Amino acid sequence: LSFLIFCRKSKGKPNGKKPAPEEKKLYLEPEYTKSRITDFEFKELVMLPREIDLNEWLASNTTTFFHHINLQYSTISEFCTGESCQTMAVCNTQYYWYDERGKKIKCTAPQYVDFVMSSVQKLVTDEDVFPTKYGKEFPNSFESLVKKICKYLFHVLAHIYSSHFKETLALELHGHLNTLYTHFILFIREFNLVDPKETTIMDDLTEVLCSSSSSSSGSSSNGSGNGSSNSAGAQNHVKER
Repeated sequence: LSFLIFCRKSKGKPNGKKPAPEEKKLYLEPEYTKSRITDFEFKELVMLPREIDLNEWLASNTTTFFHHINLQYSTISEFCTGESCQTMAVCNTQYYWYDERGKKIKCTAPQYVDFVMSSVQKLVTDEDVFPTKYGKEFPNSFESLVKKICKYLFHVLAHIYSSHFKETLALELHGHLNTLYTHFILFIREFNLVDPKETTIMDDLTEVLCSSSSSSSGSSSNGSGNGSSNSAGAQNHVKER
């Protein structure tokens, strides 16, 4: 897996014109953000249990998140086409895939998701990376690989919200999506698996969904509140990653 590159944010359009007003985010409507399939305290669920090896815990959860996010995407995959989603976009940020040689690839959203799911599937089924046999050791690079996997899975979740929430709502699966997102975000926060700069783009949603699930309001405001203010100033500028 390869790294995604952040590009410098532009502070204004070169022609001096005001940016177009941001489209209203349906997934932030209170009537929808309240929807969950459970009221379980996810902050407790993501914590490392006593006497459980950290790598085992990361492996188990990462594999589970991969399967659930893949399943969630499959419910709207027929609406995510090369015509409807010509780029892998989340709000006003466009993602590019980088192949094994580091070549930048501009692709449609379904192509990008296919790259993500195929590469992650290859990793989680590799005994040398995600060992399942007794006595088999995790590689030294395991944690860094988990971080890359979680970053890509976050992109898929964010794309579902930003481009396919209407379809998710029509299928009455928004409660499942909210629950999955909350669990995933609290997990990656618990073990610092994704750089907060990477998730800033969805900080408004994270603040709404995860604030009540976080045991520390201070950490929530520091992690999401500051990011939201930074994001608000750049939401009308297209960025590339």
